[in-house]
Amino acid sequence: MEGKIIGISGSVVTVSGLEDPKMNNIVFIGTNELVGEIVKIEGENAIIQVYEDTSGLRIGEKAVDSNEPLSVELGPGLIGSIFDGIQRPLDKILAKEGTFISSGVKVNSLDREKKWHFKPKVEEGKLVEPGEEIGEVKETSLIKHKVLVPANKKGIIKKIAEEGDYTIEENIALLEDDNKKTEEIKLMTRWPVRTARPVKEKLSPNIPLLTGQRVIDTMFPVAMGGTAAVPGPFGSGKTVIQHQLAKWSDADVIVYVGCGERGNEMTEILATFPELKDPKSGKPLMDRTILIANTSNMPVAAREASIYTGITLAEYYRDMGYSVAVMADSTSRWAEALRELSGRLEEMPGEEGYPAYLGRRVGEFYERAGRARILSGKIGAATIIGAVSPPGGDISEPVSQNTLRVTRVFWALDASLANARHFPSINWLNSYSLYTDGLDQWYRKNIAEDWPELRDKSLATLQKEAEINEIVQLVGYDALPEADKLILDVAKMLREDYLQQNAFDEIDTYASVNKQYKMLKIIAQVFDAEKAALDRNVPIERIQSIQVKPKIARLRYTSEEEIDAKLKEIEKDIEEIKKISVEK
Repeated sequence: MEGKIIGISGSVVTVSGLEDPKMNNIVFIGTNELVGEIVKIEGENAIIQVYEDTSGLRIGEKAVDSNEPLSVELGPGLIGSIFDGIQRPLDKILAKEGTFISSGVKVNSLDREKKWHFKPKVEEGKLVEPGEEIGEVKETSLIKHKVLVPANKKGIIKKIAEEGDYTIEENIALLEDDNKKTEEIKLMTRWPVRTARPVKEKLSPNIPLLTGQRVIDTMFPVAMGGTAAVPGPFGSGKTVIQHQLAKWSDADVIVYVGCGERGNEMTEILATFPELKDPKSGKPLMDRTILIANTSNMPVAAREASIYTGITLAEYYRDMGYSVAVMADSTSRWAEALRELSGRLEEMPGEEGYPAYLGRRVGEFYERAGRARILSGKIGAATIIGAVSPPGGDISEPVSQNTLRVTRVFWALDASLANARHFPSINWLNSYSLYTDGLDQWYRKNIAEDWPELRDKSLATLQKEAEINEIVQLVGYDALPEADKLILDVAKMLREDYLQQNAFDEIDTYASVNKQYKMLKIIAQVFDAEKAALDRNVPIERIQSIQVKPKIARLRYTSEEEIDAKLKEIEKDIEEIKKISVEK
């Protein structure tokens, strides 16, 4: 039944006359049928947040209730696509509308005409459970799209399509339930974005998500299916770090959500990602990437929906048994959208004007991450890495604090490091990872038995350096004991030659975990040899006369194939340090 607009306040519209309105239902507003969502019900009136520009909307125009919640289309064709916050394909809108997009434009999220080659995986008469794979489609060169039984359905396959080409709206199977009711299964399904997709059980986060960034993988790792927060002031490198993780992390699928960021940053992503190659396969990176662009000049209400759209798409691929990484950049802009909409709804404001339910919304979003045994019995994972943009870099503000309460990794970005061109600008003194202990066993088994000890020793050296630097401010470098000078030297190696990476260098932009271990191990060996020489009362000037540090500095630019040869040269220098004796 149609209703009528009786009030307009920015993106919030009041409608009367809807029959039995329900919270979160989608309503089409006005003659242009703008998309909106019911967020509040007052008596016979429904308060609707509109996901598009409401300019030109008038009192008295019609509103039609769809009787469905905000949902996304799930099926082959998602990978490689660029959507807005409510899953409208921006490339198709551009082709239809040109540069300037009018309000109310209607374009299907997934292509209805394209045919996909379907291969059945079950036979007729088989009893299937929810989430079970019944066929597959080769979606891209990297992703096989698994066609699953709907999450809330089970029964007997009465009919299954033969191998061949089908559109997403054609029937590929017929399912009969216990009550002899039949249901058609197509390549495409729909799912409400605010409802988490079910799993059998959540698993312990004991496998790392490898990123190729040494400061992350070594010092502050994130688990596959884990959650990480990246807070930092303007210009500290949040977006650049998320770009690196999207390019180099070992997740099977990447969902990048540009939530309220500047248009030029998203333009850079849209321009560069199609040109990039996946490091593991050499195929285009877009063959495993979904981009959701909702920039700061797009309607604010759609920004609030964009992260739910992103995590729902991630859960869909997780349910196929893939590891998915979601980059949310930035959740502060999403929280600002919540604040603006809450103000228009005249809700009681909480701290700094944010709604009182901010912490719950943040928690609900990050809770959808996890490594899980999915309905089919396989294992999939959805990792969430959320950037936070606190005003002035002050992480005591509500969004940062609520995020840190529910995430288990904190990469503290430092503007002074970014200004010094130290990338990644993650401050090793303020950051932490609560996954470290749980991941140690994996590192011991797959990399080296002494990995945790090397990491702890390196962090202790960097912390000791910070303490010594405070003394240097008072007495100067020359007044320091020889042992403290050695600490400063080794800490400088760790900072400049290990933790720092060059994102523009073809080799240094990514370091495998094996290379990381070899680099860290050789620095520790140099430290031990020099410390032993100091214990023999050898002056530090004599120790430093052996030019080992420049060779260590060049390791980061050394390829995986050549690094062992370079390490042998450094080991010879270490032997020279061990032979130094005190001159009489």
